[in-house]
Amino acid sequence: MAKLVFGMNQSLDGYIDHMRFGPTSPTLFRHFIEEAQLQAGSIYGRQMYEAMRYWDDDHPEWDAEKHAYASAWRNQPKWVVSRSLKSVGPNARLVEGDLERAIRELKAERDGEIEVAGPNLAHSLTELGLIDEYRIYLHPIVLGHGKPYFAGPRPPLRLMTHDRIDEDVIRLTYVPASSRNAPDGNRR
Repeated sequence: MAKLVFGMNQSLDGYIDHMRFGPTSPTLFRHFIEEAQLQAGSIYGRQMYEAMRYWDDDHPEWDAEKHAYASAWRNQPKWVVSRSLKSVGPNARLVEGDLERAIRELKAERDGEIEVAGPNLAHSLTELGLIDEYRIYLHPIVLGHGKPYFAGPRPPLRLMTHDRIDEDVIRLTYVPASSRNAPDGNRR
């Protein structure tokens, strides 16, 4: 069974904004390349999917690392939750109808980690009890406003691990407080 993971870069004051900060260090960007290479796929809301379509086309200014990320992103299956899109790009499929049923079926038929991309979609899936893990990549920056990591009330969470990803970024890994997963990885 697949595990749904919602992870994003976040400022100290709780906001996300890939235009003002993101994986700026080579170490952090390499981390995200490796994550994308290992993922069993990604689930996107319309806005995040449209932003990520940037990786569909090669750009002449890209270095080897950006080509590596693009390759990993293109190779993984993508599921797009949208009521307005009529079609999606390569290696992507629209999720239509009953969201909960569709995502439960997806989790049951796949193995590995499936990324959940975007706070609004993550909020909907959190309310349905479908997100298995939250990864906050905490950056030492204060934005003061913007789109919050949690698009609604923060669910009760339990800290599982914390690790330094690069010089300035710490990854905090949480599971829902009701989860039976123990810190040692065993189910209780």
